[in-house]
Amino acid sequence: MTVRIEVEVNPTESEEKVRKAILNIFGDVPIKVEAAHGGSVLTVEVQGQNPLGTFRNVLRRDHIRDAARRALMHSLRGNVFAFFLNKQAAHAGHVSFSEAEAESPLGPIRVTVETGEPLSLVEWIAPKTAKD
Repeated sequence: MTVRIEVEVNPTESEEKVRKAILNIFGDVPIKVEAAHGGSVLTVEVQGQNPLGTFRNVLRRDHIRDAARRALMHSLRGNVFAFFLNKQAAHAGHVSFSEAEAESPLGPIRVTVETGEPLSLVEWIAPKTAKD
C-alpha cells in the first residue's frame, strides 16, 4: 500500500502551519519540501497504513466515520482512492472533505492511497456506524 499526500504552500501561508495540518491528520510522517511557483509543495509518500491510523482516529473522534466512508467510497477508482481535505480544518485537527480545489481558497491537501484491497481498507478507516 502506498499513501501519498501533497499540499501546496502559497506565498501568503506559513509552511510550518501547513506542515502542522498534515501532522495533525496523518501523524508523524516524513515530509519533503520542494520549491514551486513562488511557494512550496509539501509531499509525503509512505508505504503501509501507518498515516491512515491517525486519520482513522480523527474520524472516530469527530464522529464523521459514515460521512468519511461515503467520501472514500465515492473517490474509489480501481485500486486507488483519492480525496481532498481542507487545510484550515486540518490545521485545527479536524477532517473536512472537499470536492474540488475551488472549495478551499488556499488549496486542499490531496491524498492518494493505492492498495490491493481498497474496500477492506475503507472498512478499516471508516467502519459503518449508521443503522440501515
